[in-house]
Amino acid sequence: MKRSTATVFLVCLTIFGLSALFAPRHVLAAELPHLMVMGEDNDQDAIPRDSRVFRRVLNELAEELNNDGFDVYDETAVTLDDFAQGRVRRSDAELIDIARSVTRPPIDIVVLFEIYASAERLDYTTKVRTRLSGRLLDVHSGRRLGNFEVASPRNFRAPVDCNRECIIETVGNNARLLARDVADVLIQKLGDEVDYGNNTGNDFDNSADTGTTSDLARRGNQAGCRGRVQDVYLNFQNFTEQEMLDMEDVILAKFSCYVDHRPASSQGRTHEYVYKTRLHTGKMKRNLVRALEYLGMSGRVSYQGKEFTVSKVNKRRNRYYNEGEKW
Repeated sequence: MKRSTATVFLVCLTIFGLSALFAPRHVLAAELPHLMVMGEDNDQDAIPRDSRVFRRVLNELAEELNNDGFDVYDETAVTLDDFAQGRVRRSDAELIDIARSVTRPPIDIVVLFEIYASAERLDYTTKVRTRLSGRLLDVHSGRRLGNFEVASPRNFRAPVDCNRECIIETVGNNARLLARDVADVLIQKLGDEVDYGNNTGNDFDNSADTGTTSDLARRGNQAGCRGRVQDVYLNFQNFTEQEMLDMEDVILAKFSCYVDHRPASSQGRTHEYVYKTRLHTGKMKRNLVRALEYLGMSGRVSYQGKEFTVSKVNKRRNRYYNEGEKW
C-alpha cells in the first residue's frame, strides 16, 4: 500500500512538472497597423480617381492586403462625415492631411499609388503600356516604408481596331494584374515590419534593472517584442529637470519593447521626446500611468494618435514656518 501510494505521488508530480514545463507563456501579439489605400492623381498624365481603371486597381490592392490578414479601411467610409467626396487631382499634402485627420479608426500606414497608361496604334496592332508606382508611408512619423513600381510586359497588345472603350477595358485588365504583383511586394514589406522579433516580451518589466547600458542591451536581446517600430511622441508637462531624469531612468529600466529615444525640445518644465518602440499604443499609455505611480507622482496621461501628453499635478508648496517649536 505504501509503495503504491508513493508511485501515484511520483506520477502526479511528474505530470505536474511536465504541464508546467509545456504551459503556454504570456505572449505579446504584434499590433497590426490600420491601412488605407489612397490613389495619387495630381499628375495630369496619371489616370484620375474617378476612372473605373483606378477603382479596379484600388479594389484589387485592398482585397489582396485584406486576404493576407491586414486591416484595410475604405477611404470614403471613414471620411464621409468630415471631408468633401469625389475630389480628383488631389495633392500629396491633401492625402496625408486626410489620413492624419482620421481618428475612427486612426490610420497608421497609407498605400499611395499612381497609374499611368498609354496606347500606341499601329497598322497591325495596338500596343498598350501600363505602369503602377507608389509608396508606403507611416502617417504619423512621415517615415517611408518602401517604394514599388511594376510595368506591364512589352508584348501586351490589343486589337488593331480597338476603340476607346476597348482600350479602357484592356488597360483595366492589365492594371488589375499589375495590382496583384504590387500587392505581393507590399505584403512582404509590411510583413517585415509587423512580424519582426520573437513573441516573449512583457509590457512593463518589474525586475530590478537599474537602467544601465548592459540592462538595456539584455532586454533588447531577450525581450524580443514583436511588431513594427513606431515613432511615439512623448510630451511631459510640469516636470523639473531632476524629475525628467527619474522618468527617463524608469523608462530605460522598466519599459520593454524599447528601441530608442531622443529629446526633441526642452523649455522650462515642458519636455518633448521622440520615442521608438514596438509596444502597443494602449500598453504604452498604461506604462506611462504606472511610471507616475512608481515615482510617487500625481498626474494624468492623455494621447491622440501617436502623441502622448503626461501632465504632472503639482502640489502647493508650504512656505510657512513650523509652529511646533515656539520660544
